[in-house]
Amino acid sequence: MLTSIDIAIILVYLLSTILIGLVMRKRAQRSKDDYLLGGKSIPWYMLGLSNASGMFDISGTIWLVTLMFVYGIKSAWIPWLWPVFNQIFLMVYLSKWLRRSNATTGAEWIGTRFGFGKGAKMSHIIVVVFALVVCLGYLAYGFIGLGKFIEIFIPWESISTYIPFEISPEYVPHFYGTVFTCFAVFYSLLGGMSGIVWADVLQFSIMTIAALVIGYLGWQAVGISGVNVPDGWMNPFKGGLDMDWSRIIPEVTEKIKSDGYGLFTIFLSMMLFKGILVSVAGPAPTYDMQKILSTKSPAEASKMSGFVSVILMPIRYLMIAGFAALALIYYDKLDLLTATGSIDFELILPAAIREFVPVGLLGLLLAGLIAAFMSTFAGTLNAAQAYLVNDIYLKYTKPNASTKQIKNMNYLTGITVVLVSIVLGIFAEDVNSVLNIIVSVLYGSYVGANILKWHWWRFNGEGFFWGMVAGLLTAWIVPSYIFPNVNELYLFPILLVVSLIGSIVGTYSAPPTDEAVLKDFYKNVRPWGFWKPVHDKLVAEDSSFKKNESFGMDMFNVAIGIVAQTTLVILPMYIIFRQSTPAYISVIVLVVCIFLLKKFWWNKLNEKWN
Repeated sequence: MLTSIDIAIILVYLLSTILIGLVMRKRAQRSKDDYLLGGKSIPWYMLGLSNASGMFDISGTIWLVTLMFVYGIKSAWIPWLWPVFNQIFLMVYLSKWLRRSNATTGAEWIGTRFGFGKGAKMSHIIVVVFALVVCLGYLAYGFIGLGKFIEIFIPWESISTYIPFEISPEYVPHFYGTVFTCFAVFYSLLGGMSGIVWADVLQFSIMTIAALVIGYLGWQAVGISGVNVPDGWMNPFKGGLDMDWSRIIPEVTEKIKSDGYGLFTIFLSMMLFKGILVSVAGPAPTYDMQKILSTKSPAEASKMSGFVSVILMPIRYLMIAGFAALALIYYDKLDLLTATGSIDFELILPAAIREFVPVGLLGLLLAGLIAAFMSTFAGTLNAAQAYLVNDIYLKYTKPNASTKQIKNMNYLTGITVVLVSIVLGIFAEDVNSVLNIIVSVLYGSYVGANILKWHWWRFNGEGFFWGMVAGLLTAWIVPSYIFPNVNELYLFPILLVVSLIGSIVGTYSAPPTDEAVLKDFYKNVRPWGFWKPVHDKLVAEDSSFKKNESFGMDMFNVAIGIVAQTTLVILPMYIIFRQSTPAYISVIVLVVCIFLLKKFWWNKLNEKWN
């Protein structure tokens, strides 16, 4: 149970978020850009820290601790489902391309690529719809994870007598999620992007302290007791994911079967195939994109995306590995039983916190993990507001709205989005079900059209619209009605092919995008790809114009960046589990990667033709 000290720490954090919202309120009300993008004046390292904080979400941390407990250091590969290495593609070139548009949202970006004709309007609408669905999915995802987490530390029996209404046991997590959602809504609605960033700085500072302490406790426990794990658990490259737990913790065997990751080579290959294509497509229109658009310049957008991996991976995985170590060593002390009598391995993180974290640090850690939920929630809410206000209200309803009207609409849309996400959270079964829908189904439908928009000059608004529609319909029908028992990852090629067919058919059903729009986009954004007709026209007008020839260097930097990012994930695991030789090798690999990226990426960020 929480002590008065722990409760006081949590209350101080919650009051701090309210104070941040009140302090940043005045700045946020200056203009639409100040509210949605912080006036494009926030330093890149603060935006990067804020973005990392938003990714340090409680539901994802619960999932990652469970993965490491079960699969060991090989669990470093499973987040490629997201794919986690999309941050490297953003770092190397995509953030720079996106920021050059000077747009406010991903939907507004459509105008810079397709103009403002019929096809562009259709594309604009489908992006807004997709963005809102993804945002609502993420909000529901975090909402469930927070509720399950809080229930461990504040049992319903201890407060039910003070609540003037009855709640069924299965909806207790949703009640807790709703309560803490209100705090996130307050500072994000009042403070806008600036309020979110400052709250994220506070949250990440708390999480860093907690991660260092938990990592130390795990490291110390490994040194005293050692760990009993299956063969291959400590090696990220040896064997598969179907490890033999039968003689150690037999219940884990069923968990592995239910996850469906057994065919490791095929699974990893499919993740890599899907992950590269999703990354090349660019960021989904959520809080990540909004942080990129909030940076001061294209070069700072790239730096911001790179900083996310540098600051997030080591800190987060110190905590994850620390908790996994404690859970493995003291498994018999953990209470993972649910109300139905079954074992839920997603309870490993909260059960380990309750069992092993001392007074004072418990309050700090809980405050940090609650803040992690609030950070993700607030950033995603800001993105949803941006689409509703900027891309619907100002574009179609009231283009000449006053600052006061925009402010009121921001508040109204924010409250509406929150209420809808709470309803969605109530109907979702668990964290993993929402996660699968977001990363496997929705992202799968998004890929085809969004790869073509960057790289093919002939691709137009109609092609984008029909590619997205085909992908979304397929994503709805195929997993639900044709292959209901197949892991969504293996259905990705079907979604991709159908989306590409829809994109190509839609493209040739209408004329090309207006020539002036294409030339302006190609000249400003400077993508590489199939742009020869547009390039030739620009050269005819200006013989000094040069195309972007950095494809090879970009791909080299992406490969080095992925190695560096993966090393930042694995190194804390090796440290906590006292794997000295692999840790030293990892450090050497990391130093080499940093040297190469400094020379071939960082030093070239401001080159004109890059």
